[in-house]
Amino acid sequence: MVRTADLVLLAWLVFLAGRAFGENFIAGADVSHLKFFEDRGVVYRDDGQVGDALEILQRRGVNCVRLRLFTSSTAQALADPYNRINNLDYTLALAVRSRQAGLKVLLDFHYSDTWADPGKQTKPAAWANLSFTELEQRMVEYNSNCISSFRAAGVMPDYVQMGNEITSGMLWPEGRVGGAYENATQWSQFGRLIKAAIRGIHDASGPQRPKIIIHIDRGGDWAATQWYFDNLQRQQVEFDIIGQSYYPFWHGDLNALSNCLHRAAGRYAKPLIIMETAFPWANSGNVVGFPATPTGQSDYVLQLAKILKSVPDGLGTGIFWWGTEYQHLDRVQTAGFEFRGFFNAEGDVLPAARTLGQLSTPVVLKAALTGTDQITLHWPLSGAGLALVNSPSLLSSELWRPTNPPIETNTLTFETTLPVGDEPVSFFRLQAN
Repeated sequence: MVRTADLVLLAWLVFLAGRAFGENFIAGADVSHLKFFEDRGVVYRDDGQVGDALEILQRRGVNCVRLRLFTSSTAQALADPYNRINNLDYTLALAVRSRQAGLKVLLDFHYSDTWADPGKQTKPAAWANLSFTELEQRMVEYNSNCISSFRAAGVMPDYVQMGNEITSGMLWPEGRVGGAYENATQWSQFGRLIKAAIRGIHDASGPQRPKIIIHIDRGGDWAATQWYFDNLQRQQVEFDIIGQSYYPFWHGDLNALSNCLHRAAGRYAKPLIIMETAFPWANSGNVVGFPATPTGQSDYVLQLAKILKSVPDGLGTGIFWWGTEYQHLDRVQTAGFEFRGFFNAEGDVLPAARTLGQLSTPVVLKAALTGTDQITLHWPLSGAGLALVNSPSLLSSELWRPTNPPIETNTLTFETTLPVGDEPVSFFRLQAN
């Protein structure tokens, strides 16, 4: 509040919805291969000092890790570590370590002995000859047993994905949908498998139930997203969060992402998370208008935040970075993600990690007089996508008007400087568009 007669700064407004746009926001990192890289000599650094990657990320504000879970056996993991290592023993140990570092845990079930995605959802080898009824029951038992193990270790997941990028279903062919499998029978079987998995989670979790996520890979494709979730609704699958993969080099431009998220929020009224994304800090040309540099990577994170935080009703609730821990290893096919993680070739943490972490801080608008005739306002990066408005009075909501000054962005905050107006008192706040 500024009284222009004597230019004394008396107070400033705190954005009261800060929890909706800051503290509850998931600033997440998929670090599923962290132990794999560490065991092969990769180190991670903070200001040049070797440290624990999880602690480095947590200090920068990252608040949740995503860990994939394969059904692979110990023998499979030993025979092909990169493609099979993420089994229960490996993932549980990494989850315990993550929780000890002060991070929440998201468990990403793959329901396969190796990678599952839209192009492949191969059943575990041990499940290959089960009938559909037996497969459905196995889903209950498997999910229950896994969650029981996490609960016993004191690391109940905060979130659980029922499959990874299951746009085309899971456990093929019984649970496959779309294309030649687009019929009522396949959708019914797919729905039954998901519901069986969720029953297993709920049976074992007790009172501390994790949030259930359905994850597909159509972040820039509203038509496919609507087709998928409309069909899923018909199967009466109950879940909490819609997850989308969005990679700017595969899934369309940022306008397509914004359109998809806004429409999904309006149609399904569920929280939305970008479950997987990445952006190059080197070794690439420009992508969706940003250069492949550390600064470009950080700017991309901020642009994603602006899109998510402009989704109606505060339903844009998180971002997970994929390949956060990736580094170059000889004879390991990392598909270029060693140039898309949050650590450079020497293992030093990149600025984008702090940018992502800042998205989870409370949104507080602060003000100070600058000289005798200006007021400077600043707020954290967690206020990305919010509009600055002002009013001469708090008595009427109709008096609030947009303020559109040039806004500067630095490492941690947004900032703008405004001339003091003629009104005896002015109030400022941030609000969703």
